[in-house]
Amino acid sequence: MNTIDYNFRELITQIKEKTIEEIFNDIKNNYLNISPTIQNSIEDFFGKFNYWGKLKRSENIFDELHNRALSLKNHINDYIWLYDNLNDYRSKRVLYAILNNWYKFDFKNLEICRETNNSHYFDLDLIKCDKNEIFVDIGSYTGDTIIDYFNNYGSNNYKKIYCYEITKKIYTMLENNLKYYKNIILRNKAVSDKNETLFLKENKCDNSANCLSEMGNQIIEAVTLDSDIKEKISLLKMDIEGYEFKALNGSINHIKNDKPKLLISVYHNHEDIWKIPLFIKKINPNYNLYLRYYGNNIFPTEIVLIAI
Repeated sequence: MNTIDYNFRELITQIKEKTIEEIFNDIKNNYLNISPTIQNSIEDFFGKFNYWGKLKRSENIFDELHNRALSLKNHINDYIWLYDNLNDYRSKRVLYAILNNWYKFDFKNLEICRETNNSHYFDLDLIKCDKNEIFVDIGSYTGDTIIDYFNNYGSNNYKKIYCYEITKKIYTMLENNLKYYKNIILRNKAVSDKNETLFLKENKCDNSANCLSEMGNQIIEAVTLDSDIKEKISLLKMDIEGYEFKALNGSINHIKNDKPKLLISVYHNHEDIWKIPLFIKKINPNYNLYLRYYGNNIFPTEIVLIAI
């Protein structure tokens, strides 16, 4: 057993031997023992991006920490399954670093795992692209991922690109940034598990975190990918603020029949990191799974599941 295996198994053993409340108290004590400056930074972050739960020590609110404890304890077998099904030790180290950060506020291992050799999503050792690529970018924002694709593979090295973006102001920026490139189809739509009408929920702190809601003022047309794109696709990226699982449910036929390379954000809650890989494997057990980490060394965001 190598060091990564040993560290992961040791962490799993600790979690299995404790109750949820014991795990929560451990996490809370570990949190209270880090520097007040880092605590302030973490609480400010959670205040801006309310995906994981509230955290405010001055008001004795530790919901986010309790959610970590629930995930670690209730889904411990899912994390073991994921570890055993990851296809390289780089990915296994990422998973260990994330879970150890959740439990012990381990910043060191997150720093070690940060991806610095490749740009976000595009691990050149794993993702091979050519002139026949039909790339679907769900959550295109201003086109930054598309530009990264061009920088990595060439601005002519694709057949067609579909871009989905829900925020009208951002959609206009997307149009302007990509207007000189050929065969790019832009859609001001959401992608979900069914065709329906949804609403835009704006994040006042960061418009990249705007997300979907079942109520609101700005109407958004939501479609399934299976109904909206009829041709075969080869590369699918999703970063849609926690709606990834629903969008994948609406893309089952493409995943089953086309077998596209998948680049999926799995950090917008405490479940997607195991739930989405398990879902993909059930659709097609031949997918190989990898995790890459592009976030900071304080709290694990920008976790990408690569499935090939």
